[in-house]
Amino acid sequence: MPIGDRLREERDRLGLSQPNFAALAGTTKQTLFSWETGKTAPDGFQLAAFAAAGVDVLYVITGERGGSHLAHDAAEQVLLDSYRRCKPEARQNLIQTAALLSAGLPPATAPSGSMVMSNLGDGNVQVGSGAQVSVKRSK
Repeated sequence: MPIGDRLREERDRLGLSQPNFAALAGTTKQTLFSWETGKTAPDGFQLAAFAAAGVDVLYVITGERGGSHLAHDAAEQVLLDSYRRCKPEARQNLIQTAALLSAGLPPATAPSGSMVMSNLGDGNVQVGSGAQVSVKRSK
């Protein structure tokens, strides 16, 4: 499959229109159309801009996916980028919060209005009145 087709796949995966996708690389819809039809190709600076927005540039260039660390959409990429900028303690807080939200548990609050949460050290988090949420850690 040509580079242009893979670039179009990535645009579709991120749910972006041609003008919005082109803007990520600082170019126009016409230039993007030229890339997607195989007449020309993006340069390294444009590919780097796409990568920063969550495009799997390795896939675009080689046809092989870069791995499970890639975002499925722009919002997920923002979350990943924020996580990567956090200090270790803040990362743990993000992991715990995500586990609670994905489990559908209502947040338990102390009288002061702060979240009551205990890390049990075994991959589980105890919340409020004793609810536990398992947190899988990546290797």
